Amino acid sequence: MRDVIFDALKGHRADYVEVRIEESRSARITYRGGRLEEVGRTSVVGGNVRALVKGGWGFVSFNNLDGLKEKVELAVRQAWLVGKETSKLCFTGPIVDVVVPDVKKNPAQVPLAFKQQLLEEYNDIVMATPKIRSCQISYQDSERKLVFANSEGSYIEQMKLDISLRLSAVAASDGEVQQAGLSLGSPGDFTVVEGLQEKVKETALRAVRLLSAPYAKGGEYTVVLDPILAGVFVHEAFGHLSEADHVYENQRLQEIMVLGRRFGSKELNIVDGAAIPGLRGSYKYDDEGVPATKTYLIREGVLESRLHSRETAAKMGERLTGNARAVSYFYPPIVRMTNTYIEPKDVSFEDMISDIKEGIYARDWYGGTTSLEMFTFSAGEAYMIRNGKVAELLRPVVLSGNVFTTLMNIDAIGNDLEMEQGGGCGKGDQWPLPVSNGSPHIRIRRCLVGGKQ
Repeated sequence: MRDVIFDALKGHRADYVEVRIEESRSARITYRGGRLEEVGRTSVVGGNVRALVKGGWGFVSFNNLDGLKEKVELAVRQAWLVGKETSKLCFTGPIVDVVVPDVKKNPAQVPLAFKQQLLEEYNDIVMATPKIRSCQISYQDSERKLVFANSEGSYIEQMKLDISLRLSAVAASDGEVQQAGLSLGSPGDFTVVEGLQEKVKETALRAVRLLSAPYAKGGEYTVVLDPILAGVFVHEAFGHLSEADHVYENQRLQEIMVLGRRFGSKELNIVDGAAIPGLRGSYKYDDEGVPATKTYLIREGVLESRLHSRETAAKMGERLTGNARAVSYFYPPIVRMTNTYIEPKDVSFEDMISDIKEGIYARDWYGGTTSLEMFTFSAGEAYMIRNGKVAELLRPVVLSGNVFTTLMNIDAIGNDLEMEQGGGCGKGDQWPLPVSNGSPHIRIRRCLVGGKQ
């Protein structure tokens, strides 16, 4: 394979050419409405070519590995049609490496029947809960062998594993409907989805409890976010603003995301990095063959860096971060997050809420939207905080505001970092890309909470 690829890369009138070959096996199981809806395996072989000529890219994807040199020639011809500038790529020397994962229990080695039996048990637990009307479970695992080579002499083989499990329970009674969810994942260790019976039962019971929970009164509160919701906030509301292709193409973001600008207190550090081991967004090399890094987006409250591909780093004159990723060989790599989180400090949860006379404790999440610096997020569950204690359960609340004002209003950061690994990030039609989000508990002053008056 190596000789075939390098032979195909030779002799083209291009500034740069790369080839990526992918072999993948995946399993998927879905329960919907209490019934098994889908179970199966998929095997795929394919690849793509990218060529750069005078600043213009050509891209070809394919399922047949024959005629690779002709596919490279096609990508080069495409690039010649659009290139009208000077090609810019941040320099990285040639890398030759083979990367093999080290996991406790490879999902590819677990029988499909065993996986289906385990999920059926979880489904039965949910559906046996009084007032539960429906349940949805989605499980997927994949084993991907990726081969990357480029005209600069790099040749990298990586094996990547991934597992995700999402479960939602829907409760209904007297015209009221509420739901609760469980989401988790792993970079390839199947034991993460085993032994979840108690968590599944608690998820179903939480959906039932929400049926009788009161609404919060809308207004401004001191709000404490749990690690899951805080991690989603930092990913969705700030992480995407740190992706350099967005910044490079958007004049408004260039005016906002100025390196050196203060966005929070000296206690605030926000990090993204695939070099952090053991997480779903972790890898040794990105899809341009660039080594993974750990990047401080915000350090001590000040915007220090952003996330880059080789092209955006060169165009903006900034440091390479190894954040070019593609969800599959159907797509070219674009700038994406990996593992994004707020670093922990030293405040305990008890101390964080001790001086709050009336506030909101928001946990988990349903979804949300962002538009530049404005955000709206729905918490999965919420509790009143009264006189320094967590009090009654509330219906899920909606949090909204300006992300930069909210970052400045963070006045306490906990000591209990947790990483949520069940999500998948979407951008440019590429979804779901494995990522992790995380944070300790954080406290936000003057946060707008939607509810009933």
